[in-house]
Amino acid sequence: MPKQSAGLLMFRRGRGELQVLLVHPGGPFWKNKDLGAWTIPKGEHDASEEAFVAAAREFREETGIEPRGPFIALTPVKQAGGKVVAAWAFEGDSDAAAIRSNTFSLEWPRGSGRFQDFPEVDRAAWFSLDEARRKVLRGQVPLLEELASKI
Repeated sequence: MPKQSAGLLMFRRGRGELQVLLVHPGGPFWKNKDLGAWTIPKGEHDASEEAFVAAAREFREETGIEPRGPFIALTPVKQAGGKVVAAWAFEGDSDAAAIRSNTFSLEWPRGSGRFQDFPEVDRAAWFSLDEARRKVLRGQVPLLEELASKI
């Protein structure tokens, strides 16, 4: 069974266009990656946790923002690695520069025996849909397309 992940896609209508909040993964692997590296705030969950509950928890952990509905269910997508992402969209607004993310521990440099803490998300930004399509992981583009069709 593929890994299950769940997330929330926050959007706003401003400056005459629809904008979405995306986050950039933290840690050394993602440090210098931009196009195709951004994602909706999301995380894995197991069968004992409802996908929506996991999505809201992950959003809070990765942004420090409390999500408020109503929520729009989006069709789950399958990413290149096989992970299935369930997602919900909601309208909101926040200062992307003020996000607060939880951390994870990683041996770095690899093989050094030293562990360092890195933020799960090192930054967030608001993007127009056109720009978001270039920035987001390819497997999540359908979430943007579906949001645009429902708004």
